[in-house]
Amino acid sequence: MITIHHLGVSQSDRIVWLMEELELPYKLQWHDRGEDMLAPESYRALHPAGTAPIIEDGDTVLAESAAIVEYIIHRHANGRLALSPDHPSYAEYLYWLHNAASVQSMFFLRLARGSDSEPGVADVLIERRENAYYQHMDDHLGQHDYLAGDEFTAADIMMLFNLTSLALFGGRSIEGLSNITAYVDRICARPAYQKAMSIAGPAAQKPADA
Repeated sequence: MITIHHLGVSQSDRIVWLMEELELPYKLQWHDRGEDMLAPESYRALHPAGTAPIIEDGDTVLAESAAIVEYIIHRHANGRLALSPDHPSYAEYLYWLHNAASVQSMFFLRLARGSDSEPGVADVLIERRENAYYQHMDDHLGQHDYLAGDEFTAADIMMLFNLTSLALFGGRSIEGLSNITAYVDRICARPAYQKAMSIAGPAAQKPADA
């Protein structure tokens, strides 16, 4: 059984969501953040990356969301929620699956820049590239129900954290992006998403026996 090492209020909730969508059994190991809001030493000791999410599957310890998502889908779910190379929307699927990291990089650039820094290259990147990412997504979702077309896939699981939880930490809001907003509403109505968020979402509480 896969163990998901969950760090409260982190991207690891998307792996819980994936498992709920696939109806696969898993164990959730909860880790509390320290007073500095960073991962505790016990979490950092799990993998050299030290970032959430991290899973254990037998002797395999794996970090990085996209890698974990693909590993679970292809090792344990016979490719469900992925698109095959011969699918017409395969290129879109790959793009949005991995674009989640590019969108998130703008958030970390904001953090690295800080509020007291002089305007510079970071501002240009944030203003132009971030706006381009979100506007492209909004335009795309004006033509499709989901990121990879009209079919819900792992690309949607990868991206949603950026459109919801990231704003809690100062990330870009989706206000004014009507197609993205409607898309988020569709996703949030999914039973597996609602269950996952109740277990491991930003408002979830650590179980007494965790």
